[in-house]
Amino acid sequence: MLNPRQIEAFRTVIVTGGITAAAQALNVTQPAVTRLIQDLQYALGLPLFVKRGARLVPTNEALSLYREVERQFVGLERIENAARNLREGRAGSLRVAALPAFNVGFLPRIVGNYLRQKPGLDIALYGSISSQVVDWVTSGFCELGFAQMPLDFPGIDIEMLPSIPQVAVLPTGHRLTEKAELAPEDFAGEPFVSLEQSTQLRYRIDALFSAHGVMRSTRIETPLSMIACGLVAAGAGVAVVDPFTAEEYRGRGIEIRPLNPCVVFDMAIIWGAGRFRSAVALDFAETVRAAVRDFAGPSLTEGPASDRMAIEVQSPN
Repeated sequence: MLNPRQIEAFRTVIVTGGITAAAQALNVTQPAVTRLIQDLQYALGLPLFVKRGARLVPTNEALSLYREVERQFVGLERIENAARNLREGRAGSLRVAALPAFNVGFLPRIVGNYLRQKPGLDIALYGSISSQVVDWVTSGFCELGFAQMPLDFPGIDIEMLPSIPQVAVLPTGHRLTEKAELAPEDFAGEPFVSLEQSTQLRYRIDALFSAHGVMRSTRIETPLSMIACGLVAAGAGVAVVDPFTAEEYRGRGIEIRPLNPCVVFDMAIIWGAGRFRSAVALDFAETVRAAVRDFAGPSLTEGPASDRMAIEVQSPN
C-alpha cells in the first residue's frame, strides 16, 4: 500500500538530489527517508534509485514516476500558496517557464522590473527546451510559458509573439565585421559553429545556405545559442543565433550583424488549454509581448546594450 509520506520522501529526494538533503528538508533522520524509499520501491515493484559512488541516482522509471507525482503536488502547492497569500494579504504568485534564449537575460530583466512594480508578488522562473516548457504548462506546474514555434502538442493554447530575425555573430575583429549586414555568400568556407540537428532553427539556417548554394565549414555543433556565442567569442568560428542570446554577449568578444535574407525566430506564449488564467498572468504576458514588440525595431548593430532593456532588429514583415 502506498502512503503520502512515501511519495513525499520520493519527491523530496528527486528535488534535493540526495537522502541527506531530503532528510533535512523533511526534518527527519536519514534512515527514515531511506526506509520510506525502500518501502515505496517494494510497494511499486520498481527500482527507483541506483547507487553510484556515494550518490543515489534516479532510474528512468523514477523520472517517469516523478513527472506524475509532480502534477499532484503542483495542485497542493497552489492551494497552499493561495491560502498563504490570502492570510498574508499578498498579491499572489506566478510560475513562468521559458526557452533558454529568453532566459539568458531578456526575460529575467523583465521579471526584475515587473517585481519592482508589484512588491507583493512572487515569481518562479524556469527554463528548458520548448517541449519541456509545454510539459510544465500542460501539467499545471507553470501557468504560462514562452516557447519556440512551431509546436504540435495537444492541450495548449498558443498566442504568437512578433517574429524576430536571427543574427550573425562574429569574433571581434573578424574580416566580416567590416560589413553592415551579411548575405549567405559571405559565409562560404568560413569555420561555422552550428546549432544541433535536434533544434528547429538548425533546419531553417541550413535551408537558407542551401538555397544560396553556400558551403560552410561546420566545425562545432551545440544545442544552445549561448554556447555558440561563447565559442564564437573564443575564435572557434562564426554562427547564426537568436538575437536575444546574441545581445547578452555584445562586448564580450563578439560582434553582431543582421542577415539578408533573414531566418525568422518565431516564439509564442503558451497556455494550458481550458485552464484559468489569473489576472497577474495575463498582465505579465502582455508586458512580455510589449517588450518583444519593442525588441523588434531598431537594428541590433546600433550601439551598446548596457543601458537598454533590449536592442531591436528590423522585422521582415
